[in-house]
Amino acid sequence: MTKRRRNNNPLPSPPSAAITTVTQSVSFSGPLPPPGLLAKYNEVIPNGAERIMAMAERQSAHRESLEAKVVEGNVASQARGSHYAFIICLITIVGGIVLIGMGKSIYGVSAVIGSVAALAGVFITAKIEQKKERVEKSTALETRRRQ
Repeated sequence: MTKRRRNNNPLPSPPSAAITTVTQSVSFSGPLPPPGLLAKYNEVIPNGAERIMAMAERQSAHRESLEAKVVEGNVASQARGSHYAFIICLITIVGGIVLIGMGKSIYGVSAVIGSVAALAGVFITAKIEQKKERVEKSTALETRRRQ
């Protein structure tokens, strides 16, 4: 007698060719989409691309005006601080000269020397900070160039 072998597997056998699934993802950053996608906005919204461009231009102008105001405010604040420091030191030096004229030379000389030393200290500290900033910026530029 011959025995027949029965296949109990209800699933069909897999095909010999493999199925491949490809997924594509596109992204962009910034205020404007890429030109191809921007053109498609015109198909969906009347003048869509033009409206998006106008929005980006308004946003850019707004950001630039804010940055300009911040820079102007910082410059004005630094100028005021310098003027006030000069006035205070000038008053202290004049006061020291008046004290010397009144015969209180120790107090007068110490006021004059203290004011001049404070001005010199601020000047020297500012120069050192400027030099550090220049070195840091040049190092950063060199690093970018090498990359």
